[in-house]
Amino acid sequence: MSETTTPDEKPTPAAAAETAAIEAKAAAPTDDLVSTEHTITLDGQELAYTATTGRMVLREEVYEGGTFVGHKPKAEVFVTSYVATGLGSDANERPVTFAFNGGPGSSSMWLHLGVLGPRRVLMGDVDDLMAPPYGVADNAETLLATSDLVFIDPVSTGFSRAVEGGKPKGYHGYKGDIESIAEVIRLWVTRNERWMSPKFLAGESYGTLRAAALAEHLQSRYSLFVNGLMLISAVLDGASIGLNDPTNDRAFIGFLPTYAAIAHRHGKHEGRSLDEVIAEARDYVERDYPYALSRGHRLVGEERAEHVAKVAGLIGLNPAYVDRADLRVEHLRFFAELLRDEGKVVGRLDSRFTGPAPKGNAETMAADPSHDAISGPYAAAFNHIVRAELDYHSDLPYEQISRRVHPWSYSDFEGRSVDVTPNLARAMRANPHLQIHVAYGWYDGATPFYAAEEVMHQLDIPSEAASRVEHRYYPAGHMMYVHEESRKAQAADLTAFVARVVG
Repeated sequence: MSETTTPDEKPTPAAAAETAAIEAKAAAPTDDLVSTEHTITLDGQELAYTATTGRMVLREEVYEGGTFVGHKPKAEVFVTSYVATGLGSDANERPVTFAFNGGPGSSSMWLHLGVLGPRRVLMGDVDDLMAPPYGVADNAETLLATSDLVFIDPVSTGFSRAVEGGKPKGYHGYKGDIESIAEVIRLWVTRNERWMSPKFLAGESYGTLRAAALAEHLQSRYSLFVNGLMLISAVLDGASIGLNDPTNDRAFIGFLPTYAAIAHRHGKHEGRSLDEVIAEARDYVERDYPYALSRGHRLVGEERAEHVAKVAGLIGLNPAYVDRADLRVEHLRFFAELLRDEGKVVGRLDSRFTGPAPKGNAETMAADPSHDAISGPYAAAFNHIVRAELDYHSDLPYEQISRRVHPWSYSDFEGRSVDVTPNLARAMRANPHLQIHVAYGWYDGATPFYAAEEVMHQLDIPSEAASRVEHRYYPAGHMMYVHEESRKAQAADLTAFVARVVG
């Protein structure tokens, strides 16, 4: 006869522990990936692909007092991948591109639906914006024609979250962010048996900083070497744009050619070409402007007047304003000042956009009209596509730009601005096949083109390695693909870059 336990009897400690372990295991988070099949017509040919979207459970090896206590779930990271099928060749021959945006705090929806993915946003452009609910369409220029795609939302962005009961703070900083995204890439490559595929990292804005650091981290931590980096609207050294130190003269130098381009866009250089204006601004910031700033109180009289007039003429502001600013015009003030007489502010992310200034005497812009124009269409498109087309359902809000990640930790750079140029240089020296593509928007007021160029030109690499960096420019802003002409040109440039690198 078997023994039974009556309701009044308590289980033994061993039985209780076993039950608790079973319940804990059952309650542990698991991947909730969903796959769907699709086709898209590209250049008259039908391409079939599998879309897989959902949250991957990120686990960390945990040690206590030097003892390994488990591989414990810490976060659930939202990933969307597109893998071409039915090509009749080994999947390892297909490149795979891992893409993310920046912020910190941004989801990957911008690159996903703006330029890279097989579906894209329809929103119109400056002076011809569509009304809600906007639209979506197949992306005939998708990079999927050449490379499989994996879009990653860092923890606390998109649908990515810490596990229930977990603390996300460790992911809200430079080091935790790099390590977690690297682990997602390693897991995806391993589970999909793609270690022998050519690999690319595509980042935008802070995502370029992440991509540069990731290239080195993937090499040093996992011996996973990538073939190429796509750095879109790059910022690799925070000091180059005044991050954490807006009074840094280097930042004023980096911004001035962008101010000149924006001034040209808004009619402050009548009768001159954009190329001519940018060339003049480059020439000035490469020689005379740094000298003028270095003079301090010694810059007086006629010499000062000449430089004030030069700066004012280039950037389209009143000389008296430039003089009061001591030749150093901070970028948020520039956006508020350029069209003040018209009662407008210009956009930061994309300075082609303008919006009404709520107060005529405001020192800085109250809101970015370019972000106002872009965020709604992307939110509508993504929230529709992920549920209606990719069959992933969640009641969580999709955090396109999350404020929960702040304050972002730069503890690895205590006392100085974040700078990953040593990481990128190290990656390029260790991997002589690593190729870099850098994309710039003339009207990008967030990551100015000249500042990014100078950072790339100062990389600590052999001079011959500089030939592995290509530069492309577009008459648009931070998300240059918002501009239709630029989107098509950029898509072609990225496709050509991947094709050239993999041969």
